[in-house]
Order: sequence, then structure tokens, then C-alpha cells
Amino acid sequence: MNRLQTTYLIFGAALIFALIFDLGLLSKKGSVVTMKKALVQTFFWVALAMAFGVFIFVYNGQQKALEYLSAYLMEWSLSIDNIFVFILIFSFLAIKEQYFGRVLLIGILLAVFFRIIFITAGIELVNRFTWLLYLFGAVLIYTGLTMFFAKKEETGDLEKNRVYRFLKRFLPLIAEDGKGNLTIRRDGKKYYTTIFVVIVLLASTDIVFALDSIPAVFGITQDRLVIYTSNIFAVLGLRSLFFLLRGAVDKFRFLPKGIATVLVFVGLKMTSELVHIKVSTVVSLIVIVVCIGSSILLSVVSEKKQISS
Repeated sequence: MNRLQTTYLIFGAALIFALIFDLGLLSKKGSVVTMKKALVQTFFWVALAMAFGVFIFVYNGQQKALEYLSAYLMEWSLSIDNIFVFILIFSFLAIKEQYFGRVLLIGILLAVFFRIIFITAGIELVNRFTWLLYLFGAVLIYTGLTMFFAKKEETGDLEKNRVYRFLKRFLPLIAEDGKGNLTIRRDGKKYYTTIFVVIVLLASTDIVFALDSIPAVFGITQDRLVIYTSNIFAVLGLRSLFFLLRGAVDKFRFLPKGIATVLVFVGLKMTSELVHIKVSTVVSLIVIVVCIGSSILLSVVSEKKQISS
């Protein structure tokens, strides 16, 4: 067994262990996730991701470890943006809190499945058509600038969501949760519950976010192992992060601008290679940490000033 195969084997074993722990802690049907549980689980996923980074450093070298850490931090910060939309979806469909854990688990596992497909396709396309990296860079710059200058009141309207409208048009939906079931029967006819709808919306929402985050990670590295592992660890940790931050998302008012700055930076990094300017992984890591860290710090300071005034 070679070094790469061993690394994938360790990654797979870590995921199996983590999911068993996750299922035992958070996914009991009908249970409500407390803030304490969410904090423990968030720490667990972050610690596991960092431990795997240490393994990469020891087993694959410093460069791969820096690429992994940069990619993970970027994907983790971008995944926070998903939480804003997740909260909107749960509120719109009036999902009971006791179903949050199970619904998020299914939705996120579907998101992981689709991300693996997108990443695999993206790697193959980039290997064949290198110029796609420059196109990805231009898309990230545009997305980052749009996000940075977006007004706070610009929120999504799920009634206009194409996936939701498609489901309403082609499937018999019912405004019930079916006690946690995906379908129920009424008068001999099969209906799809709000639980089914929210799972589909969660997965489709992450697909939309993946259209930004996956090109962004290509700006850090084109290493298949690093891209897969950083993405999967970031996405699987999203559920516990949801429970931890759902009551405080409005307090991170500057975080979207920090994320937008990171996207613009990564886009510029990718397109700058056209003029033979290369930005090191260390510089990328510093920029990501500074942008995300400062935006969170500014948000906390601003919130405290508003409370004290």
C-alpha cells in the first residue's frame, strides 16, 4: 500500500468513527440539540479536521499540510454562509426543532455526495483544460464583489426558489411534517411532507454554494486528496455549527464581507498566474485567517458597542 492509499484509508477510518460518534450524540430521532451538545460537536469536528492536518504534515510534508489547512479554513468559513440560508429554510417551512438534527444529517450527507461528484468532475476538467482555472478566478472575483457590496436587506425569497417551485409543480406536497417521515398517505394518495422538501432544499442550497467554494479551493491547490478531505470535513461539521450559531447569525454582520474579500483574493490569485505572478500557500493562509478573523472580531466589537449604547 502506497502513501496516498494509506492517507485515504486513515481519512476513511476517521470519517467512519466521526459519523458513529455524531449519530450517537446528535441524531437520536425526536431529540433536541442543546447548545452544550452543539459546542461539544463543533469542537469535535474542528479538532478532528486539525488532527488530520497534523497527520498530513507528518506523513505528506509541510506543503500539503499548509494547502490542507488553507483549504479547510476557507471551506469552513464559506460553509458558515450556508447557515443563513438554512435558518431561512427551516423558518419558511415551519420545521419543528426536534427534527432539525435528522433533517440536517440527511441533507448534509447528500451535499457531501454531490460535492464528491463536482470535485471529481472539476479536477478532470481542469486537468484537460487549464484555462478553466482563469475562468474560475474571474467568477470568484465577480461573486466576491457582488457579495461585498450586497445590501443587508437583500434576502432570499423561497417562494421564488426554482427548486421549491419545481417540487410544488410536479410533486403532491402537503404542509405537514408527517411526524418526521418523508411521505404520508391521505385517502390512499401519497404526499411528500415538509421534511422531504427541506431535505431537498438543503442539498440543493449546498450545491449552489459549492459552485463558489469548489472553484475557490482550486485557487489554493489542485491536489485531489487535499480538495476532497478539506471539503468533506468542512461540510460534515456544518450541522453542529448550525446549532451553535443559529441564534447568533445576525451578530456576525461583517463576516459576509470577510468571506467576500477571501473570494476576491483567491480569484485574483488564480488569474494572476496569467502574468506569471504566483502567491505562496503561506501568504494565502495568512490572508484567509486575517480576513475571516478580523471580520468576526469586528462583528463582536460592533455588537458590544450596540448593546452598551
